[in-house]
Amino acid sequence: MSNDINYDEYEEQEPQSKSACAKSPLAQRFRGYLPVVIDVETGGFNCQTDALLEIAATIINMDEQGLLYPEHSLFFRVEPFEGANIEQAALDFTGIKLNHPLRMAVSEEHALTEIFKSVRKSLKSAGCKRAILVGHNSHFDLGFLNQAAERCNIKRNPFHPFSSFDTATLAGLAYGQTVLAKSCEAAGLGFDVREAHSARYDTEKTADLFCTIVNSWKEMGGWQD
Repeated sequence: MSNDINYDEYEEQEPQSKSACAKSPLAQRFRGYLPVVIDVETGGFNCQTDALLEIAATIINMDEQGLLYPEHSLFFRVEPFEGANIEQAALDFTGIKLNHPLRMAVSEEHALTEIFKSVRKSLKSAGCKRAILVGHNSHFDLGFLNQAAERCNIKRNPFHPFSSFDTATLAGLAYGQTVLAKSCEAAGLGFDVREAHSARYDTEKTADLFCTIVNSWKEMGGWQD
């Protein structure tokens, strides 16, 4: 009996137009995957039991010179799901105040539905077949994203279920740094530690870092469209 697994079902999800692919170099850059930077702030480290408290997404695009840039971002403060575990140490670390009157949190379903809707629109525009999560220690963010989608019974998750691009690894290769703040500083991007551990800020800085590394590789001749 063969133990080989057929992963073909993961290679295609969103319908794509051949004409759109021909027009979009982004659709050819990452095997048809659209990079979308995701950052989450949570009530702990266990994606199955701990609350999702913030989520942000920055969609990446490509200009006529083949250089990546952050196109637009979405950000939501999220209500903990029923029965979610929230560690006080996690709240102390992120500075999130769950009862703050201006927090204006939304449900997991609302946050993910809006993010997925925007991602699908960008997929169609770029002629890409699926989104791929970009994150700083991306396995963590992908785990919380997938678990939240499963809890909300969202059937059409546009993200690849297990592949991701990790900027901690990329920054380690490019700059010898793995911490987001130090990686951004090494890349000449700057980093405000007072804004750190906000999903919105960390996502946008991770997007800047990802684009800088990929663009530098292209400028050195590592990839040509």
